[in-house]
Amino acid sequence: MGLLSMLGFGGKSESVKDFMDKGAVIIDVRTVGEFQSGHIKGSKNIPLDTISSKVNEIKRLEKPVIVCCRSGMRSAQANSILKSNGIDSMNGGGWQSLESKL
Repeated sequence: MGLLSMLGFGGKSESVKDFMDKGAVIIDVRTVGEFQSGHIKGSKNIPLDTISSKVNEIKRLEKPVIVCCRSGMRSAQANSILKSNGIDSMNGGGWQSLESKL
């Protein structure tokens, strides 16, 4: 495994497929306004500034999570929060890029 894939870059499309095969939930961490202007069909909107308070709700889903945002920066932060709380998650990056891999 190369350094970039260990950091969560590269091989992402395989990981997205693996997560989707496990029934993953897509959580978009952009603001409500950003989400309303376009999003992946079926994704849930939980803005980054509220994700910490929603950890138990996300755990109750009992599914792996793919987080996305506009560019991948906020979803990287959300992914870190979810992982530190024991949730099987991955950073899907920008929502439009992720949508093209589904």
